[in-house]
Amino acid sequence: MDYARQMTDPGGVPLTMNLEQTARQNSLFRQTLWTGNHLQLTVMCIPFRGEIGLELHPDTDQLIRVEDGQARVRMGKNREHLEHCHCLHSGDVILIPKGTWHNIINTGNRMLKLSSIYAPPQHPRGTVHRTKIDAEHHEIPY
Repeated sequence: MDYARQMTDPGGVPLTMNLEQTARQNSLFRQTLWTGNHLQLTVMCIPFRGEIGLELHPDTDQLIRVEDGQARVRMGKNREHLEHCHCLHSGDVILIPKGTWHNIINTGNRMLKLSSIYAPPQHPRGTVHRTKIDAEHHEIPY
């Protein structure tokens, strides 16, 4: 059973969970788990050979943790020149300052499971994107 699918984003009320387990059991591209006034917690599942897609958050800092799998992150101030490239494994964390272009590519042989914290929140409370295509229909282009 998909634990994350059972969860609803309760908003700014106290909440406890096993984040690693929740992220590993998630099969949705993106789901918000908790949205407060100043930060937001989401989980993501990136398919084999898939990617988040090149994106930039102009007003939001982001922390992404690899919960399961391996990936490559590319980041930079210019979308045509992503000078920071690093291989990632389970337990690794990426800190992305606002205004930084970034993409995470699944380089492993199974689903990539991520958790992500946005500060301030990036998505509407209760957001569920079953697939990357669903997410792209709701993203703001930069």
